[in-house]
Amino acid sequence: MSDLPPDASGSWPVEGTADLYRGDWIVALRKDAIRQPGSSGGPTFDRWVFEHPGAVIVLAVDDQERVACVRQYRHPAGGTYLELPAGLRDTDGEEPVETAKRELLEEAELVATDWRQLFALWPSAGITSERHVFFLARGLGAGDRGDFEPEHEEAAMQMLWVPVDELVEAVLDGRVTEEPIAVAVLAYDALRRRNRL
Repeated sequence: MSDLPPDASGSWPVEGTADLYRGDWIVALRKDAIRQPGSSGGPTFDRWVFEHPGAVIVLAVDDQERVACVRQYRHPAGGTYLELPAGLRDTDGEEPVETAKRELLEEAELVATDWRQLFALWPSAGITSERHVFFLARGLGAGDRGDFEPEHEEAAMQMLWVPVDELVEAVLDGRVTEEPIAVAVLAYDALRRRNRL
């Protein structure tokens, strides 16, 4: 067992907060004036927080060790990227695994019989409250989207199967550059090598 202590939650004292942007969409930007614990009366300093509901990412692996991937245009990054089925946790009260099941069905037209949460990670803890919950989905089969109709960038999204080993190499070679897919497939490869799947 490692002596490395786990990450710890707990906020420093917030002396004041101001909304910089809060509209009708699910994200917001605020500025908090915070103080180091135990420094009562000491100086405060500002930290900006991008409020985000979080997201789920689904690593769906079939019995041939292929990953269900999607290729999608992303305007902020200015390109089309290989990704995993994923989506925002924007439905109040919905458990992350239920969001993951919905996103896998909507984006890849797949269902899975075996779900395992791999981990939950902060992609950029210094600026956003966004948290990514990663799932491994196995026992895959075709699914019906029902009345869900992809629109905007999702309407042009392409679904493809990529062998795990090829995807690992593409990440290591820098051909696949989105963080969630890289984290998920490298973790899967590490777990597989350690017989922890």
